[in-house]
Amino acid sequence: MQLASSPTRQAHFHSPSSERDIDAAFASFVQQRINALFVSADAFFQNQRDQLVALAARHAMPAIYALPELAAAGGLMSYGPSQTNVYRHVGVYTGRVLKGEKPSDLPVLQPTKFNLVINLKTAKALGLDVPPTLLARADEVIE
Repeated sequence: MQLASSPTRQAHFHSPSSERDIDAAFASFVQQRINALFVSADAFFQNQRDQLVALAARHAMPAIYALPELAAAGGLMSYGPSQTNVYRHVGVYTGRVLKGEKPSDLPVLQPTKFNLVINLKTAKALGLDVPPTLLARADEVIE
């Protein structure tokens, strides 16, 4: 987890690198009365999605994830760059390099399309009401 916020609105950062570290981070969150969680996009977190979602549910902690797969696995919501667009750009850049362009000559691109996924089942389990205006903006709503 890269960011969690506490009732005092201070940010607390954790960078776990093992399953045990994730358990310890959540124990720390509970002890510090952390009230929400943001999980950044990371291959390790993607692989540990079931553990992350289960711990957030067990501790009734609303969590937003950068990867939509975590919302689909039962997380509250995800907001992050469109993976389809990211992969499309990777393909375009790969083609340009294969045609002879130097990678160092290619511009660095920033994501321009972001996706919002909201899991209403999880929101209901947490006792949260999602405003209709937010639901209307969502790219996907899991019911």
